[in-house]
Amino acid sequence: MDKCMNTYFLYENEIKLCEEFKDYYREDGKSLYEVIRIDDGIPVFLMEHIERLYNSAEIMKYNISITTDEIINRILKLISENNVKEGNLKLVINYSLDSGNKEGSKNNNIKKRFLAYFLPHSYPSKEEYAQGVKTIIYHGERSNPNAKVINSVFREKVNALISSKDAYEAILVNDAGFITEGSRSNIFMVIGSTVVTSKLEDVLPGITRQFIIKACKSLNVEFEERNIHEKDLEALTGLFISGTSPKVLPIKSVDDLLFNSSRNTIINLIMKELQVEINKNKQSFVKYMKN
Repeated sequence: MDKCMNTYFLYENEIKLCEEFKDYYREDGKSLYEVIRIDDGIPVFLMEHIERLYNSAEIMKYNISITTDEIINRILKLISENNVKEGNLKLVINYSLDSGNKEGSKNNNIKKRFLAYFLPHSYPSKEEYAQGVKTIIYHGERSNPNAKVINSVFREKVNALISSKDAYEAILVNDAGFITEGSRSNIFMVIGSTVVTSKLEDVLPGITRQFIIKACKSLNVEFEERNIHEKDLEALTGLFISGTSPKVLPIKSVDDLLFNSSRNTIINLIMKELQVEINKNKQSFVKYMKN
């Protein structure tokens, strides 16, 4: 079960104390989720996260009964109540059988539950950005990769391997031997002067991912979406992780293969350009709320 940080969480539109969290958190059924970074008290790329939440629901054929404005207001309410300036906020919409209905019953009634709460967060250190991080290969892939759905069994297996290898992240490789994504991130690779990432159909459409692609275009960096085979890792000039918490994080090793990613000129340019996009997004959100 996730840990609820700070003082309060939201259940539907009600403020609750974190001490009550275990009474409302559900692991049964299916859950859609988003993790949003709060920076200077502002939810970064919030509109894009909400759009992906609705896209995940469409893929899974679930209904979301609350509006975008309601989600925004709930998030701002939770940030304000906790007086948070920096952290990771998680939205969860759980779909499970209502109490009193037995599975298989003709009168099954699916109950939707909305939760929002702050998670423990760990952002990469200055040293990790400067030197890069250790990763490992994990042969496996997520079902429904385009939808952000909680899969506790898969997460526990990957986390156990990451911990046993003292790694930062696991790079997933599918049955055909192609690199897809990280277990909780997207993976970008640099081949010469070209940035490459897996085809969108095979991965989670990461919010940071889409802004990195935008950054490549702004920088006139050649970019391709294509599959890279595990055996071709040695040919890479460098590679990096992207995501809500790491932003753009260089990779220094994949299993026993070493890379000088943190000193790669293209990766460093993308890192700086992404921060420009984040700052612009924060300014746009402030203007949106004023209007």
